[in-house]
Amino acid sequence: MDFTLTDEQKMIQKTVREFVQKELMPLEQQVLRNEREGRDGVSKEEIQKIRMKAKQAGFWGINTPEEYGGANLGPVMTALIMMELGRTYVPFSFGGSADNILYYCNEEQKKRYLIPTIEGERRSCFALTEPGAGSDAANIKMSAVKDGDEWVLNGEKVFITNGNEADFAMVFAVTDKEKGARGGVTCFLVDRDMGWRSEPIHTMGEWGPASLIFENVRVPEENILGELGRGFELGMQWIGQGRWVIPARAVGTAERLLQMGIDYANTRHTFGKPIAERQAIQWMIADSAVEIEATRWIVLRAAWMAENGQDARHQSSMAKLYGSNMADRVVDRVLQIHGGMGYTKELPIERWYREIRLWRIFEGTDEIQRYIISRNLLKGNVKVGELLA
Repeated sequence: MDFTLTDEQKMIQKTVREFVQKELMPLEQQVLRNEREGRDGVSKEEIQKIRMKAKQAGFWGINTPEEYGGANLGPVMTALIMMELGRTYVPFSFGGSADNILYYCNEEQKKRYLIPTIEGERRSCFALTEPGAGSDAANIKMSAVKDGDEWVLNGEKVFITNGNEADFAMVFAVTDKEKGARGGVTCFLVDRDMGWRSEPIHTMGEWGPASLIFENVRVPEENILGELGRGFELGMQWIGQGRWVIPARAVGTAERLLQMGIDYANTRHTFGKPIAERQAIQWMIADSAVEIEATRWIVLRAAWMAENGQDARHQSSMAKLYGSNMADRVVDRVLQIHGGMGYTKELPIERWYREIRLWRIFEGTDEIQRYIISRNLLKGNVKVGELLA
């Protein structure tokens, strides 16, 4: 069994790490200062400049098919890249990409939605969650009623990432109440100028989701994404992708935090000794290192399975559950190591503390991941001690 990265993977990983250190980390104090004063951490213009630098370095559309100008690096390399991006709290993602389900667009829709999104001319949001349907996504109530060659949408979506900025949404609505999630949910491409509006939702972290309100919004038949009644399957494909991406990012974040804890423990003295010599601190550091390493390999196996065409859903759920909780424990330990300083806004630890807490909720809560994992085992879909494929 060979865990060695290829020369290409090592080169890409090294290049991304250097990019993060050179282009993103120098902005960290600016981000903290701006957020303390109620402004965006980094302006959209500045982020776009950095994306153009990344494009010149070859990082454009890391998972976008080559026919659309992307690099198509695949799940394993994407996981490694997310680990590197997780080392900074500067809000940044490489450009040139689109949501995975947008590739189900027909040729006309690709011209209007997919290609402009890849090229950065349009911005999308994924609108599935509702006030009464978060983890229970099959329970969505938003209605879509046929009227001639249009569908009339009514309802509300909540906690929608990019909902305040997007100019179109991938909206999931019930088109057949009798069938529900089993053939009665359809995905629509809905432009903002068709009539929906967004309202900001204020959260404990820097994530700024939105509520999307639909009141008799008329959507042409031609704006159905994929097939009528097959929207729930698309929604699950979108969600499934994020379940190993989040813990991949958690690895990089936790590594950065742990190094901060180590550095502080070696310089902070109590009762004449550095706190690094205190067993309580040593165990925090040791436990964190072990859990980070465990997460790394759970994540990479999930990505490897996806890259090799295997069903990675069970492994991805384990990665999401363990990785998000790992980061939660690590940031808590590192804040404890820093004591009162860790609680201040002068350091990024409290900011990460607030941000990381979200990871156990979105893209499937801890409880949903445990349900999925236990169901797979209890029903025999996955065998305990099953040989590695």
